[in-house]
This record gives sequence, C-alpha cells and structure tokens, in this order.
Amino acid sequence: MGLFSFLKGAGARLFDRKEAEPATPTAPSPEVEAALRQQKIMLLRGALSDLGLEVTDLSLDLVGEQVTVYGEVDSQANREKVVLALGNVYGISSVDDRLSVVIPEPESRFHEVKKGDTLSAISKTHYGSWKHYPAIFEANKPMLSDPDKIYPGQMLRIPVMADVPFLPLA
Repeated sequence: MGLFSFLKGAGARLFDRKEAEPATPTAPSPEVEAALRQQKIMLLRGALSDLGLEVTDLSLDLVGEQVTVYGEVDSQANREKVVLALGNVYGISSVDDRLSVVIPEPESRFHEVKKGDTLSAISKTHYGSWKHYPAIFEANKPMLSDPDKIYPGQMLRIPVMADVPFLPLA
C-alpha cells in the first residue's frame, strides 16, 4: 500500500512520555537508544496482539517516528487495520506498509477524524448518507469499542461497499 502519514500527537499512549521527552538535554548512548527502540517495537507488537490482528512472519522496524511493517495478512481489511493500529499510536507519524495480502481486495479509504466529527457525519461525507455509519464502526473493530469514542487526529477505515459507491472527495 505504501507510506501513510498520521498525527503523531494523537492516539494510544504506548510509550512512556519520559522516554519520548528526555529530562536532560544530552542524547542517550547508542546502547540506551537501541534498547528503547526495541522496547517500543515490543509494545507495538503487543498492541497488534492485544487487538487480535494476526500477521504471519511479522517484522517491525522503527526509525524515529516511522514504523515499517513486514509480513503477510489474510485480507486487505486486516492489512489496513494493522496500518491503522500502528499509526494511531502517540509518537508515530508514519507507517511504511510492506505487508503482503493472501487474497487481494479493493482498498478502503482512510479518513482523519476532525473536531466535531461523528461516524454518521463521516458516513454522509463518503457515502452520501448517515445510515452507513455502522459499516464504518464494524470496519474499525477492534480498534473502536464504541461508535461514540473517536478523537481528532485518529485515522479510520472507510470500507468499500459493493452496493454503495463512494462520493468523490473535494
């Protein structure tokens, strides 16, 4: 799919803020930096596991605020969920998707939640009707536990629906 940008100041706080914002102006040693990087990679792996997102031969690389993900998933939907789960983490600004898909499908759209957005309003923007918000909610499970719990800066999947065309985006 490629490289996806995210709002690094929004999302789940997996990493301790003290790690991201050192108390002293001196840079940590290379050994400490490598250990912190590995710890962050393990936390990202744990987040995918906690959400039940399975990736065969999962490999993550983290350079600064960009995570690169490698492996194989069973569907395009799971590919997009893995990208969103990694990107919707506080401190991650981009995800380089190197995943392969066993059964290719059409790609969903992504939508960045703005202040005041609701799933109904997002549905109206992409499909022309508010009534398709349950499809957006379902497409973003398990990352969303409630249709009313979205936040500005969060990226959501807007799924392709066979019987409902996307509206053109302005």
